Amino acid sequence: MRLLPTLTGPLLACFSLLVGGVATPPAAAASAVSCVETNLPVSVPTPREIVHGQLCIPAGSAPTTVQLLVHGGPYNRVYWDFPYQPERYSYQRDMASHGYATFAIDRLGTGESTKPPSVTLLDNVEAASIHQVIGHLRAGRVGGMRFDRVVLVGHSLGSGVTIREAATYHDVDGVILTGMTHLVSALTVTKIFTMSVQPVTLDPQLRHRGSDPGYITTIPGRREPLFYSTSDADPSVIATDEATKDQTSALGVGTIILFDFLGPTSRGINVPVLLAVGEKDAIFCGFLARDCSSADALRKQEAPYFSPAAELSTYVLPGSGHSIALHKNAGDYREATRDWLSARFGTGRQNVSSAVTGSSIPKLLPRTPICSVKAVYGSLT
Repeated sequence: MRLLPTLTGPLLACFSLLVGGVATPPAAAASAVSCVETNLPVSVPTPREIVHGQLCIPAGSAPTTVQLLVHGGPYNRVYWDFPYQPERYSYQRDMASHGYATFAIDRLGTGESTKPPSVTLLDNVEAASIHQVIGHLRAGRVGGMRFDRVVLVGHSLGSGVTIREAATYHDVDGVILTGMTHLVSALTVTKIFTMSVQPVTLDPQLRHRGSDPGYITTIPGRREPLFYSTSDADPSVIATDEATKDQTSALGVGTIILFDFLGPTSRGINVPVLLAVGEKDAIFCGFLARDCSSADALRKQEAPYFSPAAELSTYVLPGSGHSIALHKNAGDYREATRDWLSARFGTGRQNVSSAVTGSSIPKLLPRTPICSVKAVYGSLT
C-alpha cells in the first residue's frame, strides 16, 4: 500500500473499530449455538493420521467464513472452548453467539488427535496437516458446510504453526496471531526449560497416555506464573487449566521458536494479519522482550516482520498474561477480534463485496486500540 507523502505523524495514531463439546453452556447459549465434533484424515507425518476438531456455528443462516483455531502448547482445543464458565471464557461459543463459525482442532500429538512420534512433529509437518484441514473445510467435509473463506487463528506455539502454514501455502484469507511476538524473553524461556516443563512420561497426570519422552508438559503448578497475570485471572480458571493440560513435542517447540518466532517466515504472509497479546505476557513482553504497553508500541516493533500485504494490525489486552483467552477481560479481546473480522469479512454470512473494507471503516470509539495502517489510511493506494 502506498501512503500519501503529505500525511504526517499524528495521522499514525491507532484506533479501535466498532462494528456492531467440553462442557454444556447455559440454556440460552445452547439454543443459539450448535457444536459438533469430527475426525479428519491427514497424511502427515504418516499416511494414517487423524485430526480431531469441534465445529461451532450460530443459529440461523450458515456462515461462509470460518475461523480455524490452532491452540498452543501444552494445550489442546479446550483452550478455545473452556469448560469453566463457558459463557465467559469459551471463544468458540462467544463467536458463534455473534454470528461467526469456528473450527477448533487438537493439533497432532494432543487431545483426541493421533499421536505420532514426537520427533516427527516439526513446524513444517504441523503446517502441512493444517493445510489439509483447510482443504477439508473448503470442500464441505466438516459439518457438511462448504466454507468460502478461512481465517487461521493461532495461540502461542499455535501462532508459530499458523505463520508457517499461511506463509507456505497461501490458502487462507486472513491470519490472527495471539500470545506471540518475534522476540522471545530469553530469561523466561530458560526458566521454562530448566524449571517448568518435564517429559510427559514423568507427569502423574499424563504419563498413562503412553507417549514417548520427547513429548513435554508443564510441571504441576507452573502454568500460573507462565501463562497468567494473577491480578487479571480467576483461580478457578487456572485450576481448570491445570486439570485439562496436554503435551507438546519438545523438538517441535524448538523449530517453531527458531524459524517462526525468531525467523523471517512471517514476511511470506500475504493476507491481512491481526496480532494480539496480553500486556503482561511473561514470555513475549517486558524485560528483554517486546514493549507491550500499547498497540502502537507493539506495531512499531513487529511491522518489520510482515510484508505490506499483511496490513498488520495489533491489539494489546490490558493486564492480561500469556493465555489471552483465559483472563477476566478476555471479552474485550474477543470484541476487538470481531471488530477486525467484521471490517474485513463481515460476519461470514455476507458476500465479499458487502464486507466492510478499509474505505468504509465504521465509527471509532476511544477504547484499547487496534493499531493498523489500514485503519488510518483506509484504501489509499
